[in-house]
Amino acid sequence: MQFKVRGANAALTIVTLTFAANFSVWTLYAALGLDLKGSLNLSLTQLGLLFSSPLFSGALSSIVAGGLADRINPKNLLIYQMLITAPALFLLPFVETFMSYILFGLWLGLSGASFIIGLRYAIAWFDRHSQGTTMGIFGVGDVGVGVTLLFVPYLISTLGWKSVGPIYGALLLAIAFLFWLFAPKMPETSPLPRAGLSWMKVATNLQIWRFGLYYYFVFGSFVALVLWLPQYYVSAYGLSLSNAIALTVAFVVASSIVRALGGWFSDRYGGRSVNWAVFWICIICLFFLSYPPTTMTIHGVEKDVKISIELNVWIFSMLLLVIGLAQGFGRASVFKIIHEYYPKQMGQVGGFVAGIGMIGGCTLPVIFGFSVDLLGIHSACFMALYGVLAVCMTVMFLANKSARHQERIVEAKQYNFLDYD
Repeated sequence: MQFKVRGANAALTIVTLTFAANFSVWTLYAALGLDLKGSLNLSLTQLGLLFSSPLFSGALSSIVAGGLADRINPKNLLIYQMLITAPALFLLPFVETFMSYILFGLWLGLSGASFIIGLRYAIAWFDRHSQGTTMGIFGVGDVGVGVTLLFVPYLISTLGWKSVGPIYGALLLAIAFLFWLFAPKMPETSPLPRAGLSWMKVATNLQIWRFGLYYYFVFGSFVALVLWLPQYYVSAYGLSLSNAIALTVAFVVASSIVRALGGWFSDRYGGRSVNWAVFWICIICLFFLSYPPTTMTIHGVEKDVKISIELNVWIFSMLLLVIGLAQGFGRASVFKIIHEYYPKQMGQVGGFVAGIGMIGGCTLPVIFGFSVDLLGIHSACFMALYGVLAVCMTVMFLANKSARHQERIVEAKQYNFLDYD
């Protein structure tokens, strides 16, 4: 990696840690889900809505924050975002009803905007040839949700439920202070652009929507699975909550750390190639995960033969791990593709795409819960995810086919194979 200016190492390190802290706040409900499900007597659909509330506001705030990050100093903007979010954490112990948790989830969700703000800050320090690697390293901050899954149950068991919010609030304020103190100022060699694309052009650009659809799967489904897996392990396999969280953390850590490698691969082999490989790997794994436990009876000549087909917890976890690794590569490759097309509007376009991905994180848990309630099958959530990925792959295939067709037309014109005069 070639650094643009002195201080790039420090800038990337501190902003990645800051993003990890914010991501742990944004996914706080993932660690509280099972406790809230029992205390509030929630259905799976209601649990999905609870999970979705911070993700929904995170999506909307990312779209707005992305545009602002192209015009306002991202360092200052990230500090403002943390200061606005922190009060919700201090007030969390006083929340009692389901609707109140939904409203506070929307407030906590503002921490989700830290991704696009921090990304805009990070890429300002590096040249265009290393942007995939830079964004991949920054994306390792996703591991913040693993910290939450491990840290929150410990807090609840030792200090009680009401300690979680204030401790997280104090930590977020401390991170904001450290970021203000140690994060280098934006490099003068990379000034913020004075103007970006109009929101109408962004919202009506089919190419940007395609990128958002890809991110809907590689990021949205990652977040949705993080929220869903603890209760899935408990209900489908009868694991203890501690074991369920441990397996979920393994999924999170592997998927987050490999994102840096995915960025390097995207720089070397191209974002599209990496993304297409990611989709194929995931759809194969999802095919097996979607198959529900089945018992068949074959009527033989002398006796009946019963055959049981079911994924045990270890095979299930290994398939999930493969999906997590692929998603880590995919999250890096999508933003590499965005930077290739919109290097000067990374905040605005990246924020829009990140928002669509976060909408995946908030809609998919609801779809998971509804699918399971409707079909009565634990693996129905993976059936839904299989369908989402099938749509993504179809759209990407048609888009690539159209792009190749246009390239052939341009080449034919250059060699006078087509004459429109």
